[in-house]
Amino acid sequence: MISIDEARRLVMDRVEPCPPVNVSLAEAVGHTLAEDVKADIDSPPHAKALVDGYAIRVADLRQASVELQVIEEVMAGQVPTQSVVAGQATRIMTGAPIPSGADAVVMREQTELRRGQAVEWVTISTNEIVRGSHILELGASFRMDEIVLSAGTLVRGIEVGLLGEVGCAKVKIVRPPRVAILATGNELVHHGQRPDSGQIRNSNGPMLVAMTSRAGAEPVDLGIACDDHDELAARIRQGLDNDILLLSGGVSAGQLDLVPEVLSSVGVQTVFHRVRLKPGKPLWFGAIGSSSKSTLVFGLPGNPVSGLVCFELFVRPAIEAMRGRPNISVMESYVELVGNFSHRGGRPTYHPGQMRVAVEKTTVLPLQWQGSADLRALTDANCLIQFPAGERFYGPGELVKVRYLDAG
Repeated sequence: MISIDEARRLVMDRVEPCPPVNVSLAEAVGHTLAEDVKADIDSPPHAKALVDGYAIRVADLRQASVELQVIEEVMAGQVPTQSVVAGQATRIMTGAPIPSGADAVVMREQTELRRGQAVEWVTISTNEIVRGSHILELGASFRMDEIVLSAGTLVRGIEVGLLGEVGCAKVKIVRPPRVAILATGNELVHHGQRPDSGQIRNSNGPMLVAMTSRAGAEPVDLGIACDDHDELAARIRQGLDNDILLLSGGVSAGQLDLVPEVLSSVGVQTVFHRVRLKPGKPLWFGAIGSSSKSTLVFGLPGNPVSGLVCFELFVRPAIEAMRGRPNISVMESYVELVGNFSHRGGRPTYHPGQMRVAVEKTTVLPLQWQGSADLRALTDANCLIQFPAGERFYGPGELVKVRYLDAG
């Protein structure tokens, strides 16, 4: 057996980002930029008003209250036709260009309008206005040819807005990895089918499909394969057309645990088998292909919690790196334990926990858990408590390390 850290290093050493693809702006959400994005214009393209009010000359505000002649009104999308000179003001709306001659905007709420027979006058009674008040200068957000988003940026709704502002109708992203999922075992039936005696529903397959999708990859559900060498080999070859192949079950030491043998027979090279980890000890990992196109293969334990833990520790980081996000930090922290817990065994353990966030402090409660086949307990979990190897009693208030689980 190897350590968790060594296993993770061996996985990550074989990960390469997926190639870039061009997609529409709407399709870029949730993906990683594959190249820097430069602005093709200045933003804003002109000095503009940040409030509704009056564009004025600060030099005119020499006394507590002044009255200025309103020479025109400029709405957003319009262009001023007159320059502001001494004793004048332009009524202006948010986003409209600042007329030449003006160097500040007074909010409408700080003014009083008087209409004459042929002209309008605005009274300004504030001494809080300085040069540049309520004006966003030309290019204040960014200038033309400036890098506004760097390669490796995750595209969210915010980034979509910025990409639209710089005229990106098409965006180059890192292609999300395609992850094939194959559940194995003679005892498995489709999750929509009622199992007969000796059978169980396939819960691992749907779980891994969902987790793969949540991790930002494209799942390819290969269904269920029986514990038969030829059938497994055919389905595995199908899965090897993808970036990652996840097999669930068939990697322990039982008579029908054929996965490692079949993988070897189709040319997949073993990197490691078994990790000093609980649950998840039987994990198998290998790879096939050249440096330009390879497929990573994970043989996950068949017990569902073991599979989940191995996915979180090893598969999810590989997916993130393939998406062009290799340095995404895992959400971990130390919090106070609630209740007692006795840890036994020579392997580090990831135990389901329920973290409770309160104003005064954050605590975590170890959940009642029947072992790696008990998926029900994990529906109440929002984290995994990391207990180091060795026998030890943990009491209330002790600090323990927790790893957050995906909330989606």
